[in-house]
Amino acid sequence: GYSTLERASIRPTLDVNGIWGGYIGEGAKTVLPAKAFAKISMRLVPDQDWKEITALFKRHFEKIAPDAVTVQVKPHHGGYAYVTPIDNDGFKAASKAYEQTFGKTPIPQRSGGSIPIVSLFEKELKSKIILMGFGLDTDAIHSPNEHFGIWNYLKGIETIPYFYKYFTALKEEE
Repeated sequence: GYSTLERASIRPTLDVNGIWGGYIGEGAKTVLPAKAFAKISMRLVPDQDWKEITALFKRHFEKIAPDAVTVQVKPHHGGYAYVTPIDNDGFKAASKAYEQTFGKTPIPQRSGGSIPIVSLFEKELKSKIILMGFGLDTDAIHSPNEHFGIWNYLKGIETIPYFYKYFTALKEEE
């Protein structure tokens, strides 16, 4: 019931990052593996507690496993979702900075990603966090062919000082 954009950006995900087990060398083997493994990650959304979701995931997999199968879930780390507000001075300053260097007013778009430290920064610093990106969808972030163009890098260097300029001006108006 959700659009492709919603599913790719604002909905929770469960991603299978890899599956392996049994004989993986060259040539054929007709053996049944004694063990199989999967690496799974999840993107959470606001109001989801990563510890609770981990426990629910673990319980579900233990419940659906056949009696002859032992399931072991090893959590790695977790983090809370974060949504950058678009009605505060930080966002307004970032928007003006992008407009200054790119010549176009940015259109806010929610997109999913996992940067667990961001919500912790907000909690500890008691300040809203602004994430300013300069990459493109075609940069293939986190893939084997990940790249970042020099033009985007230089535009980032050009944009950040404007952010500080506009942010300071907005704070002085208060």
